[in-house]
Amino acid sequence: MSALLPGATTPGGSRQATLGVLGGGQLGRMFVHAAQALGYRCVVLDPDAISPAGAVAEQHVRADYLDSFGLAQLARDCDAITTEFENVPAVALETLAGMRTVAPAAAAVAVCQDRAVEKAHFEAAGAQSGVYPAPHAVITNDIELAAVDPALLPGILKTSRMGYDGKGQVRVNTQAELAAAWDGLKRVPCVLEQLLPLKRELSVLLARGADGQIVSYPVQQNLHRGGILAVTQVPAPDVPVAVQQQAVAAARQVAEALAYVGVLCIEFFWLADGRLVVNEMAPRPHNSGHWTMNGCNASQFELQVRALAGLPLPELRQHSPSVMLNLLGDLWFSADGGPTPPPWDRVLALPGTHLHLYGKAEARHGRKMGHLNITADTAEAARDVARQAAAILGLPVDF
Repeated sequence: MSALLPGATTPGGSRQATLGVLGGGQLGRMFVHAAQALGYRCVVLDPDAISPAGAVAEQHVRADYLDSFGLAQLARDCDAITTEFENVPAVALETLAGMRTVAPAAAAVAVCQDRAVEKAHFEAAGAQSGVYPAPHAVITNDIELAAVDPALLPGILKTSRMGYDGKGQVRVNTQAELAAAWDGLKRVPCVLEQLLPLKRELSVLLARGADGQIVSYPVQQNLHRGGILAVTQVPAPDVPVAVQQQAVAAARQVAEALAYVGVLCIEFFWLADGRLVVNEMAPRPHNSGHWTMNGCNASQFELQVRALAGLPLPELRQHSPSVMLNLLGDLWFSADGGPTPPPWDRVLALPGTHLHLYGKAEARHGRKMGHLNITADTAEAARDVARQAAAILGLPVDF
């Protein structure tokens, strides 16, 4: 496709070049900010009257993702359209693609929406990269349940669709627990993954243009708590260079095999025995890439804009070692349960701290409210300040 130039009017000079995004959450909000910085107008489609992205975009189309009138309006008012979350119906992307440039494509997003399909894609890509998913089994009926290899236990039973941040997942140790867990998940299609001894959790964030150009950030080392990302460190302090190179090569192969266009995040497990396995992917910017907003010459959201608009992807350069702390709504509640704003003044008094709040109207336990980036001249200095910030906020300092 030809590039949609920043700040330009459309053919005929009727309006400024405009980018659309399906979804009004925080990822959409940060995409809008990046697009506006490059001179684009933005339109957000989201059913919520009050949404983080809708609050900052030039236009908010309040409609369901399958509403034909809403999709038609989005296509009419935009030159190119993306999504901020993977569970937007793929059919909505297909509909829009008949009228406008859409990236990532519906077919790629559909792969990410179904764990069973995603695992099959990883298996195929692994034939080239040598990095495969964990041993697993797909369960859609009683016959497949009974045929599960006992070697997959203990394992994690995950719903094939809609699970994220630890939702829709149950740890099982025996066949009886597996059967009970599947019943508890309403017997929807699931994937059972063998539980593996992890050394570290990693992610690779990349962008691929329509011309096939790929750029990737340094490997990110992640720490999850309760199934939700809590801390990201870049450079990855504990991961050998050879493992990092293997992860980047595998991620690029996954993107190539999808003919992917846009920002893509692939998560990996580095195992205690030294092996690398691919876990899952997200067809969008990712929490583990938030550090790029302050630690790199171009953020993941700028790359999302560039890939969508057909602009060249820049050579990426991390200029500052970085730590990202995820900020959940729990921080807004005192020990007695009352609402209490976090002590941002004390946090921001620390050197190299960058606070990003998402503009959400209400804090709730487990809800992502923002993130804190810490940059410094050295990885050790960034980690030290991040631990000080975590202690002020009452977060664990186990990183």
